[in-house]
Amino acid sequence: MKLVSFLIEREVRAGILQDDLVVDIHAVSEGSLPKDMISIIELGNEGLKRLKELGTFSEGEKGVHLLGEVTLKSPIPRPVSIRDFYAFEEHVKTARKRRGLDVVPEWYDIPVFYFTNHLAAKGPLDHIEKPADCEWLDYELEIACVIGKEGRNIPRESAEDHIYGYLIMNDWSARDIQKREMKVGLGPAKGKDFATSFGPYLVTKDELESYRTGDRFDLSMTAKVNGTLLSEGNYQDIHYTFSDMIERASKDVTLYPGEVIGSGTVGTGCILELGTETHPWLKAGDVVELEITGLGVLRNTIAERREEDEHVLSSTGEHTS
Repeated sequence: MKLVSFLIEREVRAGILQDDLVVDIHAVSEGSLPKDMISIIELGNEGLKRLKELGTFSEGEKGVHLLGEVTLKSPIPRPVSIRDFYAFEEHVKTARKRRGLDVVPEWYDIPVFYFTNHLAAKGPLDHIEKPADCEWLDYELEIACVIGKEGRNIPRESAEDHIYGYLIMNDWSARDIQKREMKVGLGPAKGKDFATSFGPYLVTKDELESYRTGDRFDLSMTAKVNGTLLSEGNYQDIHYTFSDMIERASKDVTLYPGEVIGSGTVGTGCILELGTETHPWLKAGDVVELEITGLGVLRNTIAERREEDEHVLSSTGEHTS
């Protein structure tokens, strides 16, 4: 199944995508299934069974909307957490070489990650504002998995049992801000926490089985800016699989349904890696399209920066709204 979160009548609801229809799960189940995606995921395999039992729907039925009549949000509007790993060797080698650095030996010992802002999740078609101090705005082409079952100290051999599904992830990066703060050695923060895009839908893991090659999937990953192809990679080239990542993330820590684990950038999957001689840093009006086999196309536009709408200090020193 392809699951979405959509905005209709000022409320975000969980739905199933069936061709060009969005099926409101709560409405068509007569209220027996939840309204929000996290609650759907928490139902686990039993919830998936109940979703499949809903069957197929037609335009005009209660709770069934044309895709063009709703606004898709991030499939998980507020993930429980977002851990982003650094799992593609080609990206690590090339990006570090661009900075005059070698790959540290420790990278081959353990998969590493950082936490990013789970309250700044963006969806398909959302406009992305770059931070005020950013001139080097970059996209990052990634795949992410969503945890569907609670677990702690999960061995890699059973890690896939804890995966609910997969989606496209764009880890937007303010490279100039990141460059300054990384000198301190603590990890990225303000260079990353302003936006992370997901979507256009969450694909349940069973849908990717036809692409399986051992413990990986043969999934083409591409990125375009303004229609020009810039990045090409494949998930099967990843060094650390999601099973490796889940084993590491769950060491001495409990993972919960609704947590997101990102792969890190695929090889060639960002401007930092390609170099500005290939494409300049992103600017207002640029349209970024990330596509992964079986997971759709995640499209976002870089917005003009706007002033805050509220509490603007007027020339008289008064606050206006």
